[in-house]
Amino acid sequence: MKLTVSLCLLLLSSLMLSCGQVKKDLPRERSLMTFSDPDSIDQIEPQQASISYSSLDGGAARVDMHAASHHISGFTIKPSVPWDLSDFNNLALVFDIANPTDESVSMYVSTTDIHNDFQMRSFVVPAQSSQTYSIDIVVPELSQETGIRSNPESWNNPYQALIWRGGKKQIDTSAIAGVRFDVRGALSDKTLIVDNVRAVEPLEFNPDYLKGLVDTFGQSAKVEFSHKIDSVDELRNVSDAEQKQLQHNTITDRSSFHGWRNGPKLAATGFYRADQYKGKWTLVDPEGYLFFSNGIANVRMANTSTMTGYDFDHTLIPARNLGGFTPEDSLGLNPAPNQALSSRQISSPLRAGMFNWLPSYDEPLGEHFGYRREVHSGALNRGETYSFYRANLARKYRTDDNQKLMQAWRETTVKRMIDWGFTSFGNWVDPEFYEMKNYPYFANGWIIGDFKTVSSGNDYWGALPDPFDPKFRERAFVTVKKISDEVANSPWCVGVFIDNEKSWGIMGSVESQYGIVINTLTRSVDDSPSKAAFVDYLKKTYSSINAFNSAWGTSLRDWEMLENGLALTNYTGAALKDLAAMLELYSAEYFRIVDSTMDELMPNHLYMGARFADWAMTPEVRTAAARYVDVMSYNYYREAVSDVFWDFLADIDKPSIIGEFHNGALDSGLLNPGLIHAESQQDRGVKYQEYVNSVIDNPYFVGVHWFQYIDSPLTGRAYDGENYNVGFVSVTDIPYKPLVDSARSVNRALYPRRYGN
Repeated sequence: MKLTVSLCLLLLSSLMLSCGQVKKDLPRERSLMTFSDPDSIDQIEPQQASISYSSLDGGAARVDMHAASHHISGFTIKPSVPWDLSDFNNLALVFDIANPTDESVSMYVSTTDIHNDFQMRSFVVPAQSSQTYSIDIVVPELSQETGIRSNPESWNNPYQALIWRGGKKQIDTSAIAGVRFDVRGALSDKTLIVDNVRAVEPLEFNPDYLKGLVDTFGQSAKVEFSHKIDSVDELRNVSDAEQKQLQHNTITDRSSFHGWRNGPKLAATGFYRADQYKGKWTLVDPEGYLFFSNGIANVRMANTSTMTGYDFDHTLIPARNLGGFTPEDSLGLNPAPNQALSSRQISSPLRAGMFNWLPSYDEPLGEHFGYRREVHSGALNRGETYSFYRANLARKYRTDDNQKLMQAWRETTVKRMIDWGFTSFGNWVDPEFYEMKNYPYFANGWIIGDFKTVSSGNDYWGALPDPFDPKFRERAFVTVKKISDEVANSPWCVGVFIDNEKSWGIMGSVESQYGIVINTLTRSVDDSPSKAAFVDYLKKTYSSINAFNSAWGTSLRDWEMLENGLALTNYTGAALKDLAAMLELYSAEYFRIVDSTMDELMPNHLYMGARFADWAMTPEVRTAAARYVDVMSYNYYREAVSDVFWDFLADIDKPSIIGEFHNGALDSGLLNPGLIHAESQQDRGVKYQEYVNSVIDNPYFVGVHWFQYIDSPLTGRAYDGENYNVGFVSVTDIPYKPLVDSARSVNRALYPRRYGN
């Protein structure tokens, strides 16, 4: 590994000079750390891993990560004195990594300075590989908001770049404390060979690195990849060939409602329900057959649009209806009104320059423009959008009639689900699928409105509702009523998800775990119904303000001081116990209200909860939810499900479901593989099988849902810039065959594996 890419470039440059060619500037490089002798490996700090010296190729560090027995394992390259690299005008950290095993390794990487500011990235080390990787620490691209989660490389280099995940765009380069590498949620141990860490000064920046990025079909115009479409005729030919073979692989052991026809038959209620069978939680279909929900989520047009860089006179755009039911990111195209079109103008030259083609509004493909009045994050706060995916559907189905177009898409989608062996859809499907009454689905809704809110201190998707506000109950009722009207008591509806990935709390510190309570305690009871509920709890728990002060280590004069607001600076044992109780009190009220509304309006359908993100849930919130939901739901983006993280399922002992997971690869032509990296489309299939089978084998899970059906747009979805290769189909609606083949294989064996002997 000592003959690095940079050394090769140096030799090549010398050769070019000897041939009379002009010398180019070479990147300035500084060696930071090598592992050429056994003592040098002390510069690596293990976390649930073992470090040893490898004498191969002149010496390197071998890291064996104990991922099978620890949820997080890894290592930190940690200098004894922080690196001062402030003399580099631009900066990348470069390192050599080899993977001697037959499995790819998906990792998260955090570069941290002495102030604990960090940049988070991720990457994959392919099986049996040896490559040089780079982390762009200071480059002009980092100071530019593009509206894309991960941009193409902006400077010319021979390294494999890591994918941006988050953190602070500018860290202190005069005091870099270390680089941490983590494997998270893997089923097997991982091994890497690491060497030759150095600082490189990037040169040869391309100012047009984003210009002309997107072709007519919404694909990358700058790279070639398998199944790239070059003409409408080619798109139609691929589609026609697929239509001819769809449903030739129908699995024969399925009941009418996709339960296990060859298995036992339990009590039939005419609707889906939860039960236990031979010590395993299970769903039961309307006819009484055992049912396991393996499906694909987000089967809709809402997230297929990307910001174009154009906008209109805002006075001509209708304002959001605060009494509405659907958040901005889950609306369909929602196009700008005709009277606004004449005011169209470029609002972001950077975004507008990414596209080699956009139609005009007066041509048929102009039907696929939309508008976003608000976004979560990105280069623009609002503006015009375009759905290349919808445009490609119009091309392949040879129609400009939107009603016919969507009907053809829905029919093909259901055929695919059956052909690929899935038993249901996941969350977030177009409600038009409800009316088809031929395939199991989950309904969904959001409780939005002008009720009061609380904050956990890390409200990633927005503030949390105050369930003690009577207006919350009102909005819960109208939300469930709307879902009930859409579902119309259909037996094809398995259950209902309401809300999603709320920031209930993050484990790791008192402030992050109990942020909802701590932040609410600072408020006045007149301003916050939740604060009033917390004060009532404390008054019932303590006989007097003196008893409270003694337990909490405070010095309040009377209860009124607590009612006006209390800012905590330290936490006694009694205070921690009460914080936990109040967090559970808050959470229980939220789930109680939704559950009682479901019982009243949709008693025949399962309440599936709010899909906890694994990074934003606490034991108190889970305990509260388990008292009210029919099925616990979790979104979990890791390589697989193991007992290392999921041991709490036994304590809860409720049927549970994975609401989201995925993986992706860069050989798709997209710029970002998603939250879990695979090395290729073939490896995506391998990782898919590993994950789904790990869920099937867990006695508490009754389903698993992949996110999502369609790749993100190349230039990022309009709401937040996600540009992931996480679809079962591409922007041209072409299925990824290795992933589909893996799903078919898993689904053929699903029921015998889950319930058989």
